[in-house]
Amino acid sequence: MDKFKALEPVKLHHESSSGLQRFTPRSSPTPRIGNLPSSLHLAILQFIPVPDVPAYARTNRALARLAASEELWEHHYALLGIDRYGFGPVLDELENRAQKEVSEQPPTLTVDVADDDFGDFASGSDTFGLGFGGSTKSGLSTSPAEVGNFSGGSTVMQGTNVLGATSFRSLYIRAHKLLRNLAPALLEPPHQILSSLFPPPTASAPSLTLLHRSKTLRLLHRFHSLLAPLRSSPSLLSALRAASDRFDATLLSAFDVADGRADEAGMREAAEASWEIWDPHEIGSGAVAEWEMGRVWGEKREIFYVTSSHKPLDNFTARGTLNFDPMDAFMGFVLDALREHGSRAVRVFPPAAGVLVSFADRIATEVVSEYVTPLLTHARSLANGALFLKATAACFRETWRIVDTLLELASQRNPPSAEEEVSKAQAEDVVYRMFEPNMDEYLDEEIDSLKQTFEQTCRDWEKKTSLHPDAPSLPTAEQPTFLASSSPAHLKSNVLSTFTNLLLIPVSIVPRTVETVSGAAVHGIAMLDPRRWGGAGQENGTGMKEGYTKGTDSANVVLWEDEDHPDATSEQGDDTATPATTSSSPQPQRLHSYDNLQLLLSLDVTLELIHAARESLKRLEIFAHYPGTYGVRVRETIEEVAGDLLGVLGERHVRSGFEAAITQMRAYQPPALSDSASDTEKPAPASTSVAPLVQFFELVHIGDMIQSIVQVYFNKELAPHVDLTDFLNPVVREKKRFENLLDDSVAKGLNAGIEVLMNQVDHIITALTPPRTYYPPEEAPLLLGPSKGCTEAIKCLDEHIRLLQGNVNREVLEVFEGEVGVRLIGILQKQIKRQIISLNGGFQVIADLNAYHTFISSLKIPSLTSDFANLKMLGHVFIVEDAKDLAQIVRDVTRYGGAYRPEDVYEFIQRRSDWKKIEKVVDKAMYNLNLREDCVIA
Repeated sequence: MDKFKALEPVKLHHESSSGLQRFTPRSSPTPRIGNLPSSLHLAILQFIPVPDVPAYARTNRALARLAASEELWEHHYALLGIDRYGFGPVLDELENRAQKEVSEQPPTLTVDVADDDFGDFASGSDTFGLGFGGSTKSGLSTSPAEVGNFSGGSTVMQGTNVLGATSFRSLYIRAHKLLRNLAPALLEPPHQILSSLFPPPTASAPSLTLLHRSKTLRLLHRFHSLLAPLRSSPSLLSALRAASDRFDATLLSAFDVADGRADEAGMREAAEASWEIWDPHEIGSGAVAEWEMGRVWGEKREIFYVTSSHKPLDNFTARGTLNFDPMDAFMGFVLDALREHGSRAVRVFPPAAGVLVSFADRIATEVVSEYVTPLLTHARSLANGALFLKATAACFRETWRIVDTLLELASQRNPPSAEEEVSKAQAEDVVYRMFEPNMDEYLDEEIDSLKQTFEQTCRDWEKKTSLHPDAPSLPTAEQPTFLASSSPAHLKSNVLSTFTNLLLIPVSIVPRTVETVSGAAVHGIAMLDPRRWGGAGQENGTGMKEGYTKGTDSANVVLWEDEDHPDATSEQGDDTATPATTSSSPQPQRLHSYDNLQLLLSLDVTLELIHAARESLKRLEIFAHYPGTYGVRVRETIEEVAGDLLGVLGERHVRSGFEAAITQMRAYQPPALSDSASDTEKPAPASTSVAPLVQFFELVHIGDMIQSIVQVYFNKELAPHVDLTDFLNPVVREKKRFENLLDDSVAKGLNAGIEVLMNQVDHIITALTPPRTYYPPEEAPLLLGPSKGCTEAIKCLDEHIRLLQGNVNREVLEVFEGEVGVRLIGILQKQIKRQIISLNGGFQVIADLNAYHTFISSLKIPSLTSDFANLKMLGHVFIVEDAKDLAQIVRDVTRYGGAYRPEDVYEFIQRRSDWKKIEKVVDKAMYNLNLREDCVIA
């Protein structure tokens, strides 16, 4: 260990280096007095009472200079608040009084002793006059030192004025001397303090105003409480508080007298004086007290004691509904009183006193709340959640008129005050505080009632579309709505435009009559009947109106006319709906018609659910700006309402409707077609129409319409309350889930629809292609066109694909068309393998395959077009007469683009009518195989 030496610091750069000089901070050292920085000494001087400043300053010359610095006396002078609170006239009046009391003395000038080592503190006496003398029996110092003077005697004020000194030290000395001279008056008995401070007026000294006296007392209070300029300041401060209380009582009496005479000038003078000396924190507990004068004035208003004839239960009609005309009259009475007394409060009381807000808060709590509480209690007792919700929202909207009245009154102050009379937040808090006790019950009931409404609506709809054994046979609509329209896209655009305009209709929150609450808005929703817009609401052959029109003989019947009778909300179209099937009964007895499959989804049910959510949302919107905890709960409730709407609409209506439609489609059986050879040119009627698939396309149109309506509602109503950029927001997630559910339901339905469609196509080809279609008699003329089965199959496919176009996006349509093409190839291959094809019949096969290829080419799907081109080439094997050439064609793998192996082509050529004749030659050419010579069993 002795071998190791301690490392010495190495200088990497010279001290004179420019880089070191540039980056090394050089902070100037803080001046120090002794071991402490001067700033700390200055803080001590600012904190200690003024009488201790001389003792601190006599310690040394440096502290003496610091005690005379402007920073210290600027701080002390600022504590007095001379400029901030307008105490200058008070000092001027005290100075005038002091000049009259002082005897004539020759004028002297004050010499600035700032350069002296100790200045004012050179003598050993208390030159500041801060009290070192004895005390009287009362405990208060009465020595000359207690009411002493700064150096220079009383002439210091004159000298200051002559020199025009404006230093903070000079300003403080002046204020200190003038206020210290009032200390003897505070030694008087309590009942004589005010008369000593404010002597009776004389000819040369007029009477002081109440505001001037109040400012004097407040300045003295700040002087003795914040600076403690005298040793006896605590005792003097106690006497000063007692005198202030007596003066405030005098002001309150003067205010009452002026109030009785309606003397607003006298009221205003007394109120301003009382507000000047009022300390809101002097109540012992540290809380903020209410200004006594404003409280007493408010308590005497007759609105709190007049027995009103307004009864809360008058808002309920004999039928148990709401009519808020009585509450409207009551609020008019309350607001008239608020305007009458509030306008006087604005003219009389200082703005900072907040008397107007306090008075309005008292009215809201003691008058309005006493009216609202019994009203809501009675509404709740009726066991009608909707009635309670309407009453709560209406009461809040009515009481909100207080806010508008307060802001109106606040703007009446003349001249306008520098301070805001009543801020918007203060006015709103009056109503918010008053209504808080009702918010918990309201928010809970809002969600519960909405869920019950959703459940009832969905249950009624499910009951109408269920296969009840006692349900009567339902008539059939002649044609679906969207598919019957010349332009489904234009029809949808009209629907959305009307729905958007409907959302702009204001919802009546305050019910005047029952009709205005539920009639106007609901009638607007009833006009969203797509058959009315599309002109498809005509009567059919049975005399019944088609579509979603409510009622049987009136086009003006609205939705949800009678909330007590769910049947009143049914649609004529719903009455004709084919009931849905369940998994336990895949083939119900009355599943004979599929013309009403589209009615498994209802725009009316969608609009009814949206209407219920919109009413709830409009009620919640008036509480949307609620502050604090309830504001958070309101916003959460809004999100819950939106989420429940999307969830119920998706799960209970859209999903169940599509599942029922899929079940019915899978149970569909194609109608029997004529299969006789003599009737090949006369197929059965509607042979190309797949009834459930056509109606499913209508169902897809309605589902797309529902999604568009939801999107419009989301953009117009929900987006202002939802953060669209937050992908974790429950409403955003629920909306995405609804869209995915609808897409999945459509995809599943299309898959089932493809199966039904291709079964129909297979049935058409089988039924309309007799056995001799591809094996005609020798004398029969050669047909150059496609067969009837081919034509009808293509017609069936074309009709249904055109129905889907414009309804789904291009990607879904391509998938649908691609799946149809793939399955069609399988059907054609199966049909070819089922036939016996002659050479002449081979030309018919080629004609059919060419027709199929032309149809598939029109879909513009390259992969399908290539597959059908290969299938078309396959038809050539039926028209090759020479067996060896046929064998070469079969062996040519590249001929069919690799789609068919020789083994696959071999299966097709076996369907030739002359196969038995050419089989040996083909086998010999293909496999170099002769069964008679090579396959001999020894």
